Amino acid sequence: MPAISVIIPIYKVEKYLRRCLDSVLNQTFTDWQAICVDDGSPDRSGKIAEEYAKKDQRFVVIHKENGGLSDARNIGVSCADGDYILFLDSDDFIHPQTLELLYTLALKNDADMVVFRFNKRARTQMKQLLQNGGDITSFLPDDYNRLYNLNKIKYRLTENILSKSTERKTFVDNFMVEKCYPVLKMVRRTIVAKHKFIKGIIIEDFPWWSEIMLDYPRTVITKAPFYFYVPNSSSILGSSKSLFMIQSICKGLKHINKYIISKKISEKDKRIYEREFLWPFIITSMRLVRNLDTQKDINTVKNNFLQMYKLGIFNNPQTMRARKYKRRIEKFISLIS
Repeated sequence: MPAISVIIPIYKVEKYLRRCLDSVLNQTFTDWQAICVDDGSPDRSGKIAEEYAKKDQRFVVIHKENGGLSDARNIGVSCADGDYILFLDSDDFIHPQTLELLYTLALKNDADMVVFRFNKRARTQMKQLLQNGGDITSFLPDDYNRLYNLNKIKYRLTENILSKSTERKTFVDNFMVEKCYPVLKMVRRTIVAKHKFIKGIIIEDFPWWSEIMLDYPRTVITKAPFYFYVPNSSSILGSSKSLFMIQSICKGLKHINKYIISKKISEKDKRIYEREFLWPFIITSMRLVRNLDTQKDINTVKNNFLQMYKLGIFNNPQTMRARKYKRRIEKFISLIS
């Protein structure tokens, strides 16, 4: 059994995939397996992954019909053998010392999860390169080759990761965990196996991360910027995509509302969760309404919001901004004039 299983969903990434797989192959830590899930990719991505599997048996390739990112991740987890799971998106890449650091911190602190960060400086470099018409498909930032003294990397240990996480821009301290990104967390496999990604939606990280947090894993938080996120130049939201995003968020909100009820979360943690995660996503979904351009789409969203209103999901806005948006939602679904 390997120490770490790296789950890599693959779909239409032939331009970026070699850099991603090379970043795993070049790890200073060697006790890993990389499960590459070819999600019915129509390009050469699956064949590229097979090339790596032929050269190194630690690469495992699974070919399946297209089912989306959530389905690919779930399949990868079901086939994983490692003590820990690390998700890696196939157009991104990781620093060569990533697995060594994460596993060392996990063992040292008997941790269920280790959280790290993406490299903001490299992301800025790649954005500027894109804006200037440059090619980022094989670009490696200077920080990729930087050698870190792992003994000097600072970290924090917590038994309640919820109290150290937020989707907002207000941070309690420098070790606050920002956003829901699954790729920035190495989690014990027995925990990940209990929390599947919802199939058929986008923004699937929100309900997944909510469940993980509310399982209260013993967590190490480090600021090590070992994940290299590759920016996407085509992220303009049209009406249909906005509708899909709203529907996905609503499905996630209803899912996690049911989960919280079943887990009997303490009132204190419930208020924290509502303030730091629930309402930021409610607000995001309401803000996306302005992108809808047909009455049919607007009515679809109204019905979704009305269902959530009846479930009591909007009952406890924890901030002034959240209370303002609750009134907007009530007006939108015609409960107030």
